Amino acid sequence: MEYPESSFYREDESDDSLFYLEPRLLVHIDEPAINELGKYLYDQLPAGATILDLMSSWRSHIPENLVTGEVYGLGMNSEEMSDNPQLDQWVVKDINKEPYLPYEGNLFDAVMVVVSVQYMTDPIEIFKEVNRVLKENGKFHVVYSNRMFPTKATKIWKLLDDIERASLIGSYFANSGGWGVPNAVNLSPNGNIFSDPLFAVSAQKNEQSKASV
Repeated sequence: MEYPESSFYREDESDDSLFYLEPRLLVHIDEPAINELGKYLYDQLPAGATILDLMSSWRSHIPENLVTGEVYGLGMNSEEMSDNPQLDQWVVKDINKEPYLPYEGNLFDAVMVVVSVQYMTDPIEIFKEVNRVLKENGKFHVVYSNRMFPTKATKIWKLLDDIERASLIGSYFANSGGWGVPNAVNLSPNGNIFSDPLFAVSAQKNEQSKASV
């Protein structure tokens, strides 16, 4: 996929640190969607895994019955992450301003970004960085809904529907290199209840990519 000019512009191009200065101690998807997210993470995250919660906030939604290794958080607001009981350590960093992750290579068993990929203004470089910090055969899980702060979401994200967004994320994997074939799943709650839609696109770090770490 090629990205038209201005694809990653936002309505609000002011410094992101200003937008995220005040903590938002709220969840961005509803309870049925959160339950499905927990089931997905329980199935996908290896027991004892060292995990990076990228673009983290005050809740990571990792199921309480899943025993993990250390959980790292990287986000924009210190108060939010200090209130997150699942983070063992965290750092404040604007990856749109500097798409570099402050971690050594081959550190994490899994990386996840939950309902925040729509804010990435340089997703290809960020996906390259995620690949670098993942262990061989580690997975990157990109979970998204249709919820967003519209002034900070990228132009291309807002132009696409939910299914097209899966293809967009797939293109991030393809264009950043070092990944297996992405897998897209619809996690939206079933039944007669109204709920936020939920989707995940994931890919595994290829063995070939270790040469570039």
